[in-house]
Order: sequence, then structure tokens, then C-alpha cells
Amino acid sequence: MLENLSQTEYRLLQLAVMAVVTYLVRMLPMTLFTKRITHSFLRSFLYYVPYAVLGAMTFPAIFFSTGGLISGIVGTAVGIVLALCNRSLITVAMCSCGAVLVADLIIMFI
Repeated sequence: MLENLSQTEYRLLQLAVMAVVTYLVRMLPMTLFTKRITHSFLRSFLYYVPYAVLGAMTFPAIFFSTGGLISGIVGTAVGIVLALCNRSLITVAMCSCGAVLVADLIIMFI
């Protein structure tokens, strides 16, 4: 059935399926959970889900988007230290990028 579709029709079908799935994922929790969640463990679990998902998406990208694993570790270490010192987000991001650049340059000349 799908082999008879043109490229444009196939792309439009893909887009429609993705839109429906995205809508269902956002709409179903609102319709299924009409009462306020009072269970403390479940509330605390749901509170940390966005942070866990963000971390799961971000950390692999941090380590594999740089020139090498060592520079990714250096940039992450600098970012963590500056974040623990309560520096602003822009400061943490720029210093981490700078640390990755310096680590790549050092590795390149060694």
C-alpha cells in the first residue's frame, strides 16, 4: 500500500502521523489524570522526569560532539565547577566552550 504513494504523499503521511502521535502524547495525560496527584512519591518522580530526560539527551551530545572524549570531559568538568559556583548560564556555556577549544588545541599539538 505505501509503495504506491509518491514521495510527496509519503512525506505528508509521515507528517500527519507524527502530528497525531505528538498531540496524543500531550493530550492523553490531561484527559486521563483529571484529579490532582496527591501521592508524594509519584509527585516527586514526575517532578524530576524533565530533568532526567534533558540529561539523557544532553550528556551523550556533550561527549561526542567535541573533537574527542577528553575535550568533552574537560568542558563538562569546567561547566559543572562553574555551575556549582553559581555562575550565570552564559558564563558557564562560554567557559565550557572555551575549555573544549583549549583542550582540543592542546591535544592537537601534543
